[in-house]
Amino acid sequence: MSPANSKSIAVLGGGIAGLTAAHRLTRLGHRVRLFEQSGRVGGALRSERTPDGWLIEAGPNSLQETPAVSALIAELDLAPELVAAAPAAKNRYLVRSGQLVPLPLSPPAFLKSPLFSFGAKARVVTEFFRRRPRARSRSSDVAHTDISFATFIRDHFGSELLTTAAQPFVSGIYAGDPEKLSARHAFPTLWQLAQTHGSVLRGQIATAKARRARGEPATPRLVSFRGGLQTLTDTLAARLPRDTVTLHARAESLHSGPGAWQLTWRDLATAAPHTETFDAIVSALPAAGLEPLAIDGALPFASLSAIEHPPVSALFLGYRREQITHALDGFGLLVPATEQRSILGVIFNSTLFPGRAPEGHVAINVMVGGALQPDLARLTTFELTTAIAPDLRQLLGVTGEPVFHRHTFWPRAIPQYNLGHGQHLATLADCERLHPGLFLGGQVRDGISLPASLAAGENLATRATS
Repeated sequence: MSPANSKSIAVLGGGIAGLTAAHRLTRLGHRVRLFEQSGRVGGALRSERTPDGWLIEAGPNSLQETPAVSALIAELDLAPELVAAAPAAKNRYLVRSGQLVPLPLSPPAFLKSPLFSFGAKARVVTEFFRRRPRARSRSSDVAHTDISFATFIRDHFGSELLTTAAQPFVSGIYAGDPEKLSARHAFPTLWQLAQTHGSVLRGQIATAKARRARGEPATPRLVSFRGGLQTLTDTLAARLPRDTVTLHARAESLHSGPGAWQLTWRDLATAAPHTETFDAIVSALPAAGLEPLAIDGALPFASLSAIEHPPVSALFLGYRREQITHALDGFGLLVPATEQRSILGVIFNSTLFPGRAPEGHVAINVMVGGALQPDLARLTTFELTTAIAPDLRQLLGVTGEPVFHRHTFWPRAIPQYNLGHGQHLATLADCERLHPGLFLGGQVRDGISLPASLAAGENLATRATS
């Protein structure tokens, strides 16, 4: 792109979506300024290597290697730093009656699994033969139907599968409540499979076949980097031109003019306000950053305050190997709410990827809190370790105190795409329509997973330059 055709573009938010958008816009030849309210870029991706050999992930622990993710990794020359999840990570455990039971990975294993009753298994089998909705049912009215994920699962698979598997699955992804989450917005892929195939199972099989036909694995592999996932955001930031990123900068107001935007932001270190002019504004801000943002004197995003963000605590715990009797031969475990325990789940960090613990030691990451137990997330480190000790002892055979620990508290962890989330999406779309040159995306709109955030950044860059 010639300099004459380049635009000056402000990117608001320095998480994974904002960094990806800034990277792509810069590669396309545009002049970019990225504004981040905190003192660092990277958002929830926080990796730390300690001198004594622990590698801590305070946020996400792994990344699904979709084709788009692979392309970005290659573009950033990060392939030599890539590490794939251990083969054992395919194993997942669910807690049933106080015992860890492997999640079945094949139809024969499902039929033999003690996780589910004969009636629940029969209900799953019959779901395979569920018919596709009639044409009238797929009208625009049904296309906009908003039902809870719990209702969706009960309708397709029955109540037992909901309480035994789907509810802990929701806790592992959203730390949320399936009775409140919108099936259509929180799990759009499953929702769409049901609309197009009738059966979620038939839809998943068709999707896997299509992936294989494209030369892709049926299931994307899980990856990370030798130095942790923060390697990705650090590299994106390092590839930006000098002085692109401004930290401690809170976007406060936008004013639209003929073909230009005025952005007023505040330097939180000095409290000084600044105003700059840009051709376009790209926002990857979370809901909390958008809520107070004024546009031409109005507050169009005030309603986003209704989006729930339950608190979550992540406890990274290191032990000598002999302190844990369980083999830790898997990705981790999830705990159904019906088990009435203090933990949502545990990730077996040192099994998942190499180099996460010193020789002779193991590392686990314990998740606590979420929408169903928010008060637990707010406990102090001592209170938390005391509360979860019985669960770790009974489920994993943990003895003694951890030799290393790190507690990360997320007071507003994951945005919940609850029932009615479509109204928030409509607010964002209406604002873009009323204000040409303003582009909105990120977790508030485009999905909460890392691949979704990367795709959101790429999409923002594409829309801002089209």
